[in-house]
Amino acid sequence: MTGYRDLVAAAKTRIKETSPDELRASIGSVTVIDVREPDEHHDGVIPGALLLPRGLLERDIEGLVTDHGVEIVLYCSGGSRSALAALPLLEMGYLRVSSLAGGFESWKRAGHPWGDPAGLTQDQRRRYARHVRLPEVGEPGQMRLLGSRVLIVGAGGLGSPAAIYLAAAGVGTIGVVDDDVVDTTNLQRQVHHNLDRVAMPKVESARETLVGLNPDVKVETHRARLTAANAESIVSGYDLVVDGGDNFPTRYLVNDVCLRLRIPSIHGSIFRFEGQASVFVPYDGPCYRCLHRLPPPPELAPSCADAGVLGVLPGVIGTIQAMEAIKVLLGIGDTLKGRLLVYDALEEEFTTLVVDRDPACPACADPDRPPRLVDYDDACRPVA
Repeated sequence: MTGYRDLVAAAKTRIKETSPDELRASIGSVTVIDVREPDEHHDGVIPGALLLPRGLLERDIEGLVTDHGVEIVLYCSGGSRSALAALPLLEMGYLRVSSLAGGFESWKRAGHPWGDPAGLTQDQRRRYARHVRLPEVGEPGQMRLLGSRVLIVGAGGLGSPAAIYLAAAGVGTIGVVDDDVVDTTNLQRQVHHNLDRVAMPKVESARETLVGLNPDVKVETHRARLTAANAESIVSGYDLVVDGGDNFPTRYLVNDVCLRLRIPSIHGSIFRFEGQASVFVPYDGPCYRCLHRLPPPPELAPSCADAGVLGVLPGVIGTIQAMEAIKVLLGIGDTLKGRLLVYDALEEEFTTLVVDRDPACPACADPDRPPRLVDYDDACRPVA
């Protein structure tokens, strides 16, 4: 019979082992992977190492290391598990895989630098376990979400579901802009709020909901109406803007300030039983003005109070906005950049339209001449 020690000894005859000194000299040019279990990380980690437990290595490695030709050094506590782990990677086609001789203990004994893990805490690993298991996300992706800053314009029908799902996903800082207070007419669709918060500022109600859902999330409240005077100061510093505005003036202003600051925006709009969503990346694809060059006249822009809106509809579009925001932040998948998603709730039908950048667009035609910020209240009025 073959025991564990025999398996390790046999593996070491078939793989390359890297000494701590050799690894120290090549840090920065090799991919270092810690195959220990999460509860071992409190002992310290090698700086810059990817944390991928041995049990998930074969399943998740290709989501983290796409180039089979890069040099990979695996390490565990004493060098046995990493030796065994190197074999399947070689069989998967990774060409330059080795194991750290003596593991992390030998690294520390050699006097090389190590520190506290820069990864998730135990509580965070439990909370985001379903994310971490996705190769497209993993622990590095979740850390990226926790370090991201997203501004949500509007704490209403679209902003509510978008913010809730972004907070649940672990987006570390969420800003909310709104100058309104909670009213009973909001509760049919604005799921941030409840009856106990009627007359409370919407941004404060949103903050209570998001912090109660996920204490990892910092909520920055901006109790103000977004205007040409304050837009740059509010939007600056965020990685991405989710436009949950309920009127045309806000949509045009969000578009223009995002162009000026070169920040991507996630568009959403609703009307009666129909909704739309898109992703606008400044000067890389169309902007909102490529779709609608000028605000519509007041008679063509009836308000939600006049025309009505099905309460579930903003939940559909707002969650799509949250999905697109996460894809942009992680750099995964095919976003709605250059496409307009149109949803008909009565027919339960999605239609995707290709939208090209307008070379004569008054806002994005010339990257060196970003649009001037103006308030559009005289041109149009709210629609949702």
